[in-house]
Amino acid sequence: MYIKRHMESTVKKSAGMFGAVLVTGARQVGKTTLLKEVAGDISYLTLDDPILLQAAVEEGGTFFKTNPPPVFIDEIQYAPNLFPYIKMLVDAAQKNGMFYLSGSQQFKMMKNVSESLAGRLGILNLPGLSLREIYGVDYIEPFLPTDEYFARRRQNMANVAYQDVWKIIWRGCMPRLYADLNYDWGMYYGAYVKTYIERDVRDLTQVGDELKFTQFMTVMAGRTGQLLNLAAVSREVGISAPTAERWLSILSASNIIYLLQPYYNNITKRAVKTPKLYFLDTGLAAYLTRWTTPEVLQNGAMAGAFFETFVIAEIIKGYYNKGILDVPVYFYRDKDDNEIDLIIEQNGGLYPIEIKKYADPRKEDIRAFGALDRIPGMARQPGGVVCMYDSLVALGGEDRVIPVSFL
Repeated sequence: MYIKRHMESTVKKSAGMFGAVLVTGARQVGKTTLLKEVAGDISYLTLDDPILLQAAVEEGGTFFKTNPPPVFIDEIQYAPNLFPYIKMLVDAAQKNGMFYLSGSQQFKMMKNVSESLAGRLGILNLPGLSLREIYGVDYIEPFLPTDEYFARRRQNMANVAYQDVWKIIWRGCMPRLYADLNYDWGMYYGAYVKTYIERDVRDLTQVGDELKFTQFMTVMAGRTGQLLNLAAVSREVGISAPTAERWLSILSASNIIYLLQPYYNNITKRAVKTPKLYFLDTGLAAYLTRWTTPEVLQNGAMAGAFFETFVIAEIIKGYYNKGILDVPVYFYRDKDDNEIDLIIEQNGGLYPIEIKKYADPRKEDIRAFGALDRIPGMARQPGGVVCMYDSLVALGGEDRVIPVSFL
């Protein structure tokens, strides 16, 4: 069963602007299915096929004579030598939408892309399913806590029950798990971790100890929603600091984790400068940390961290689906103990967001918002508390209680 993706319109727009479109993203988020849906009946080639891969690697100069554009090439990262030939064909034809490319290993291929196809390629990053996609909501604008956003969002939204939110947080955002609701969650993520390490990690980065890397992923999952402390992680796993840095970059570049940067400028010198760590798929994080049911997760010690991780990931997905790779989101924490879970920076304004897993937010939850008033040159905009309450209501001034269904 195909689940309609919000990125469809973004891919079509990019194909109308560039000679080639590249869709990256974590393994199994639906890149191939999306591009087949958008590209229609054009030729499809996957470099998972060893015969095709051999031809692409060894006979790059003639590969496109037997496989002329328009063409969709899956797992393009296995043959980065094709990028210069794609550039020559795009330059010669001066046509858009000639190549549709996909790959999950962007940390391997981005250098080749930037060197070969600058200005000729639209790059998109497909996330897992969003809450909107799961519920069939068509609204595609990124979340922003403004009157205009809420007015438009009310016209197209789903009623998301409290227990269903926790089921989705636990189940995760992989399309296969929603195309078939009977698909075994534990078996899926067990195979996912194995495939990810064997295909995306070991082959490309020569991680010698796969068990250590799995342990590293597990320790990181246990720290989702926290300030990054690589020194503590490296000690716990028993690896060197340089190894931890390298493995962190792998998780980040392969879209397993997102490092939320602190909001910082020359004025906010007292701000904390360490990023916060979030898993982009809460289902994978739940699997790694052994939360075996939605109920156990909901009532467990990490419930708050998982709810916060889920909300952050949902907001990031909205930007990715619109083709925005440099997502304008941050967090704020200073040495006076002022902390704001999320800040969205847009049009010279800062929109503060707190995230609480309970359903009865209080004014004290937004007390730290006032710290933004002391940042010259930036205007504090409306914000609020994203939580499990069931109605959009005022909390104080222009700040609101924001149900998770409005994301």
